[in-house]
Amino acid sequence: MTTSTTPAAVQGEARMLIGGRLVESSSGKKFENINPATGKVIGQTYDAGAEDMDAAITAARRAFDTTDWSTNRTLRKRCLQQLQDALVDEQEALRAELIAEVGAPVATTYIAQLAWALDDALPHAIALIDEFPWQRDLPDAEVMGAKARRQVWKEAIGVIGAITPWNFPFEVILNKLAPALATGNTVVLKPAPDTPWNATRLGRIIAERTDIPDGVVNVVPTSDNAVAERLVTDPRVDMISFTGSTGVGKRIVEKSAATLKRTFLELGGKSAMIVLDDADFAATIPQSISACIHAGQGCALTSRLLVPRARYEEAVQIAAAAYAQIGYGDPTDPAVLSGPLINARQHERVLSYIESGKAEGARVVAGGGVPEHLTEGYFVQPTVLADVDNSMTVAQEEIFGPVLVIIAFDDDDDAIRIANDSPYGLSGAVFSASPERAERVARAVRTGTIGINGVGNWYGADAPFGGYKNSGLGRQNGIEGFEQHLQTKTVGIS
Repeated sequence: MTTSTTPAAVQGEARMLIGGRLVESSSGKKFENINPATGKVIGQTYDAGAEDMDAAITAARRAFDTTDWSTNRTLRKRCLQQLQDALVDEQEALRAELIAEVGAPVATTYIAQLAWALDDALPHAIALIDEFPWQRDLPDAEVMGAKARRQVWKEAIGVIGAITPWNFPFEVILNKLAPALATGNTVVLKPAPDTPWNATRLGRIIAERTDIPDGVVNVVPTSDNAVAERLVTDPRVDMISFTGSTGVGKRIVEKSAATLKRTFLELGGKSAMIVLDDADFAATIPQSISACIHAGQGCALTSRLLVPRARYEEAVQIAAAAYAQIGYGDPTDPAVLSGPLINARQHERVLSYIESGKAEGARVVAGGGVPEHLTEGYFVQPTVLADVDNSMTVAQEEIFGPVLVIIAFDDDDDAIRIANDSPYGLSGAVFSASPERAERVARAVRTGTIGINGVGNWYGADAPFGGYKNSGLGRQNGIEGFEQHLQTKTVGIS
């Protein structure tokens, strides 16, 4: 473990992007950006009001309806490559911003926080512009004596409202923008107010370093949920792409129903890491520390460890020892895996879940509270709760903090039952010495992604990501995610 220090100063972009121009909010209002490792203000961002959101939607609608962005694939390729090149040029500044405003450990910026998305989100979408079957032929038909050629055309949906979270903001934003823009849509991006600067930087780059037409991308940070909700209710917006909590996702479905928008929702998770009795415990159980990456603030992290009842205490001891070795604290330290929680509210929420687990009979075998040596910021020790029954609150609800719960199972079928006994179905993992046995279990777990003998080994821009049940609707990335941004038109030509 390490002590918290003040990270190097960063200077974020405060302005929003509307209609191709970098602008202040119409009211002049700003909101504060707080470094979660210190709890101190590091800067301000212009706070969009209703007028600004309306202007952004108007600009996006105009750009879709009056420019050739939706039909000019050559233009889209050139512009997205310009964006990719500029992001690569500014990646070190992006890294510093993510550490400062997200509290992302620097180590995570070399994986999911920055590098993975930078490496393949836009390149994959750019390649698909050439590779995707935008048009296909159907057999000729005869209708009422007239012969017709028939085709299926794939066309952009229109205006997409992208609402993104604070936990992996750049990764989510880029994996939303890449397919939305590559398929010819225009976008209004509403980033999380806790982490606006990676989005406003992207807005500045688009305005200054690309030929993306005015209004194709608009970046509208706001601290007001009512302003954000205008995206969901405005009939000029054709689709909502949302990543965040299940509760907000359900509200989006409800509020968007009146305009029958398409919705993509990537929501919460309570994923199970299943270790079967023939697995190498010494090599496998320590991989459960992945639940503490970025202080456990990841929807797909495997925060339930399911182990055989006959080897339960052995698994608990190995997990507790592994968690005692996790580097946590200052996110600028390369040895740190678990940094701060995003804000005071989330800090209190995670601590209350730990107390709830103890009250329901869980045993704290590692961590369990606030580190005494970290007097600033929103830190919680990497925590392991043993003696957890799957009916407990800590096993059923998404904690979104550095907390692992360990649950015993009797046999493979019982492990499957417990894994599926959840309102969520986002991700998971199965470990076994037998690939066939692991695959049988993996096929039975009702979840959108799952790793066999690896945690998160399914990840990539070419891999569809999303969930079953309360974990969402639709898929991000892959062909499925690309097609999600398209309408289908069937055409007869006589």
